[in-house]
Amino acid sequence: MNAITHLTQNNIRNSVDTASFRDAMSLLASAVTIITTDGPNGRHGFTASAVSSVSDTPPTILVCVNRTSSSHAHLFAHGRLAVNILSDSHDTLSGRFATSRLSMDERFSEGDWKRGAGGLPVLGDALASLECRIADIAEVGTHTVIFGEVETINLQPGSGKALVWFRRQYAAL
Repeated sequence: MNAITHLTQNNIRNSVDTASFRDAMSLLASAVTIITTDGPNGRHGFTASAVSSVSDTPPTILVCVNRTSSSHAHLFAHGRLAVNILSDSHDTLSGRFATSRLSMDERFSEGDWKRGAGGLPVLGDALASLECRIADIAEVGTHTVIFGEVETINLQPGSGKALVWFRRQYAAL
């Protein structure tokens, strides 16, 4: 039995309210990324800051995706995703991919989008783009945690400062 199951079975309840949790997480600076996929259902993409390295052997990352995201089902239908790590010049582009008011064609109509070595949409001037195969998933609360095994990397480290999300606004680092 794992610790989470054990805690649940003992009826230990979480007393943290949503607003306090969100306030605390706003103080955790996060890299801003655009997650993309392509396949039978067409190109899809969204802005995400819940992305992290998991392991370098094999190279694996995790991406947290809200199950209500319009791209959620397409990621699994395609089985692959790209993580585009944004520079500070991409704040407007990040905003485009963060809104549900724009169609996918409208989102991809701006930016230097190319086909990566693995065939996925990658941002040509991103600090880095990682094309991944979905290796595993976990369902947690309102989100799906996707574990992606990195298959190709395109690095452009000299293309600007990192775009980060801190205190509910963009900052450069």
